[in-house]
Amino acid sequence: MLTQMICAGFGGQGILTTGILIANGAFKSGNKITWYPSYGSEMRGGTANCTIKISDGEDIASPYAKKLDILLGMSSPAIAKFEDRIKPGGYLFVNSSIVEDDRKYRDDIHVIKVDTNELAKEAENPKGANIAMIGVILKVTGLIPLESFENSIIKYFTDKGKAKFNDANVRALRVGYNSVN
Repeated sequence: MLTQMICAGFGGQGILTTGILIANGAFKSGNKITWYPSYGSEMRGGTANCTIKISDGEDIASPYAKKLDILLGMSSPAIAKFEDRIKPGGYLFVNSSIVEDDRKYRDDIHVIKVDTNELAKEAENPKGANIAMIGVILKVTGLIPLESFENSIIKYFTDKGKAKFNDANVRALRVGYNSVN
């Protein structure tokens, strides 16, 4: 099965890191992956997105994703740009911390609103909003097993010399995961 996903938002929200973590977690779980970043020259505050394709068997011919199974929208402009590419029945994960509450969405997709700032606060990890969102995505979609993903992010941050953040990141991931019934 092939899963096509875009993570999109503002620079500084950890969008590209979110995509790398998801791609890395999928790869460590035995899948084939592609990860393709795109960001504005402004970086922090500008636009950022990345496309991830995950295959549990077949080769991936192109990193481009025309029809999305999953869109992680961390800002209103990101949702406006990519919502029309979600397949009917696909998932839109909305950062309700900053996306206006009265925004209208397509009625043929699953919209999951996540107060990522509140989850990060609950996890005592103020920079962990993106990782809490990953936890929600994993729980709702079953994309990658939680334990496998935890091991993956621990190794990722350790390899980057940032092992001191592992406990906080795992907390944010679990808070997001456990916030879904």
